[in-house]
Amino acid sequence: MSKKTLVTGVIGADVHAVGNRILALSLEEAGYNVVNLGVMVSQEEFVNAAVETKADAIVVSSLYGHGEIDCQGLREKCDEAGLKGIFLLAGGNLVVGKQDFTEVEKRYKAMGFDRAYPPGTTLETTISELRSLLGA
Repeated sequence: MSKKTLVTGVIGADVHAVGNRILALSLEEAGYNVVNLGVMVSQEEFVNAAVETKADAIVVSSLYGHGEIDCQGLREKCDEAGLKGIFLLAGGNLVVGKQDFTEVEKRYKAMGFDRAYPPGTTLETTISELRSLLGA
């Protein structure tokens, strides 16, 4: 079976690089082909990279709290680009301030994300859920 491909990066004007790099390395160690776009990644860059690499999932990180704004419309852009059904995951400090994560997760799912993760989610949790989603 060929390796599943994941496009990762930090969306919007966010420049938090360390967690993104750790996530990418952990996903590579778990057997995924990882295309890490780095920081300050636009929705269009995520979509274009996913199309180009025939990615199985897009894993968006955001730590500066504006992820909810930055992620709005990403599912629609994926659909328009022929990526209907691609798995979308987001994690980090996805909203400004302390909010009930159950509500945050509902909003992300309403935006078309398959998973949304709160701050402090373990790498093992993300990898386990990716394996479940991707059947790997």
